[in-house]
Amino acid sequence: MSEIRENLVYSDDHEWALKVEGNVVRVGISDHAQCQLGDIVFVELPEAGAAVSAGDSIGTIESVKTVSELYSPVSGTITKVNNSLEDQPELVNGEPYDGGWIIEVEVEGELEEALGKLLTAESYRAKVD
Repeated sequence: MSEIRENLVYSDDHEWALKVEGNVVRVGISDHAQCQLGDIVFVELPEAGAAVSAGDSIGTIESVKTVSELYSPVSGTITKVNNSLEDQPELVNGEPYDGGWIIEVEVEGELEEALGKLLTAESYRAKVD
């Protein structure tokens, strides 16, 4: 069974978001998603400074099985990318909620409203179980 953390919110596309400070959220893919993908061998990261809208593709993630799109769960500006994934894409498999995060986004507009459009841990669990 996949780990679903209670302190996160989730998108229908299996990304998670966590408020880190101010209006900034950290984004990654869920444990469920990384399990479905299998061994991750490459992560295409977006550029810091890029504007994104909720649902926009922000890159791709490649596993031995497939290539999948990564989507932003919120609208705003990418403030940071996890460059560690360039040399260690397997961090997404081993630490999807910690060292394997993908980007940080400064949310445009009201943070709580943006996060409120996403799934709670309970709702996400019902979706994937």
